[in-house]
Amino acid sequence: MDDILAVLNPAQREAVEAPDGHVLVVAGPGSGKTRVLTHRVGYLTERSGISPYRIMAVTFTNRAAREMKERLHGLLGYQILREITIGTFHAICVRILRREADHLPYDRDFAIYDQGDQVSLIRQCLRELNLDDSDFSPRSIQNSISRAKSQMIGPTEYVPARYEHEAVARVYRRYQRLLLENNALDFDDLLMVTVQLLRGNKEVLDKYQRQYQHILVDEFQDTNVSQYAILKLLAGGHGNLFVVGDEDQSIYAWRGADFRNVERFRGDYKDVKVILLEQNYRSTQTILDAAHNVISRNVQRVPKKLWTENDPGSPVTSLEAYDEQEEAQYVLDEIERLIAEDGYSSGNLAVMYRTNAQSRALEEVFVRGGVPYKLVGATRFYERREIKDALAYLRVIHNPRDGVSLRRIINVPRRSIGRKTIDQLELWAESQGVSLFEAMQMLRQHEDAPVGGRGRTSLLGFLELLEELIAVRRELGVLELLDLVLDLTGYGSYVRDGSDEGEERWENINELRGVAREYSSLPLEESLTTFLEEVALVSEVDNLEEQAQAPCLLTLHMAKGLEFPVVFIVGLEEGVLPHQRSMETPEELEEERRLFYVGITRAKDRLFLLHTFRRALFGRDELSEPSRFLADIPSELLQGQELGEPPSLPTAASDTTRFQDGDRVRHPQFGKGVVLNSKALGDDEEVTVIFRSVGIKRCLVGLAGMEKA
Repeated sequence: MDDILAVLNPAQREAVEAPDGHVLVVAGPGSGKTRVLTHRVGYLTERSGISPYRIMAVTFTNRAAREMKERLHGLLGYQILREITIGTFHAICVRILRREADHLPYDRDFAIYDQGDQVSLIRQCLRELNLDDSDFSPRSIQNSISRAKSQMIGPTEYVPARYEHEAVARVYRRYQRLLLENNALDFDDLLMVTVQLLRGNKEVLDKYQRQYQHILVDEFQDTNVSQYAILKLLAGGHGNLFVVGDEDQSIYAWRGADFRNVERFRGDYKDVKVILLEQNYRSTQTILDAAHNVISRNVQRVPKKLWTENDPGSPVTSLEAYDEQEEAQYVLDEIERLIAEDGYSSGNLAVMYRTNAQSRALEEVFVRGGVPYKLVGATRFYERREIKDALAYLRVIHNPRDGVSLRRIINVPRRSIGRKTIDQLELWAESQGVSLFEAMQMLRQHEDAPVGGRGRTSLLGFLELLEELIAVRRELGVLELLDLVLDLTGYGSYVRDGSDEGEERWENINELRGVAREYSSLPLEESLTTFLEEVALVSEVDNLEEQAQAPCLLTLHMAKGLEFPVVFIVGLEEGVLPHQRSMETPEELEEERRLFYVGITRAKDRLFLLHTFRRALFGRDELSEPSRFLADIPSELLQGQELGEPPSLPTAASDTTRFQDGDRVRHPQFGKGVVLNSKALGDDEEVTVIFRSVGIKRCLVGLAGMEKA
């Protein structure tokens, strides 16, 4: 135990040895929070004599859970590790809900619907409610429902904010009924239903309060209302709640996270012990000083200043390129130089940006240069068509009431079950109050069912196939069952159609078979349930290989929890970062500043910050204004140059310009302004104007649509 404590710095040791009760560890990036969490578990089991069975550790990604398990395995050994409950909020809630299914309107084999499944179900709701999905975006409705659920607002409590949201309320009510009919929960339900279970059943709550005597939480600033409610309920009997978080790294408000839970925690528990982790083990002091000067402008935060014993390091490189093509070319050239001259491996470099659309210019330059890259956030493995098809078969075998999965595979491969036949079956199932699968079974006894002819024969043949697979579900491991599905349904032959694309799809199927093989050691009755549960809870960051041997291209939101020796952040302009949709309120602007801070603190050795003179983005091609966040970094921390002197163009314009200093002008977007100066630029004219609404802007006359007032 002394060896465990010996590797900790004083603040880390204070946190690990904190007395029972409510503990808040405010951990800056790179300050060793995972070490604190794992050593706290070791301290509880080895020094305090707490049974590992009584400990729960909650993370926000499967990747973080795996890292914690690996560290605990080295610290405590496998026997102790296997008794501790470690996982994401969603994974732990799934375990509780399956165990306590007798108290729920779902059975223990319930399906977990991802966003694609949810959107499919919402489209079904729109059809049933005679609402046109061209007027009501299914994805937008899904987002509205998700936000409501993250705030613990159910369908009966949902009150439309505006008239146009009335359709959301109707869809929400129908959507929730369909989830129940399908024996399915969406991601938000996993949390909300757990809260309802714990609040509504004292016996169940007492059981889990007794089991989990110590609860540890990572990334506490990212919790939402329902997650915080779960923690308060589970810790209500003993009060041993140890949370690690940092408001400065809260960047997920758009999906319900509420960094104010850190402050609520301090308000809810007056006895809370607060410990700051400020020593950074990741970055140079120069990078940390740049990050501090950016984030210290935010008001809603616990004050702290990161420091390190690392070298001061190189200055932060700040550059202006002419446009996004020159910006991307500089990034590629510098990456090649860093690899050739400075000895960095390609997997050590990352390029980060605010929006996915910004990857286009980067990808084009990398492709032209013949340089491989890894695009994080591209089509995820588990979202590929052939993978979703194969999983849909397994999900129906596991839970025949899963109508979304059944619709997906009912005619894949083609088996003469057309759209008309499916529509007839769906309407009949609805009129009989049964699931789609149960309606297929009823066809055997109901000759008068409104489904006949060839379609009826095909449906009964498909039903016989599914029942054969369901019958052997508990006798086969996941891999054996998957292989049987591929064979009996003909899906394997369907994928391998002789084309190059077919072979790529088959390679993906083989990759899925490799995943399934990992579950071969589990008891047969558990393997399929566990497999489907865990693949449903995989996130995009979990798919990122730690040692990807290619530069990573990713959004700043995806960068959370990662680190790289070299980081490029591109697109540092007003309207991009901070994003134009996030400049209306101080709260949104603070989140944009936190996003930039997270990007800066991913860098270990070198940091490059780039912006452009002009940029084509979001369907516009405009002159750019450097991000206000760049001005927060003191000049002594920076080195840079302007790549972006506008290129010399053949002069077609005369020396005289249309606009003169002092002219009053009107811009279609910025309104009224006064010209500060104007100059000929190739065959166009560049005008600098001070506008009443937005301050100083540089405009190209040929693009701006500006007129004299």
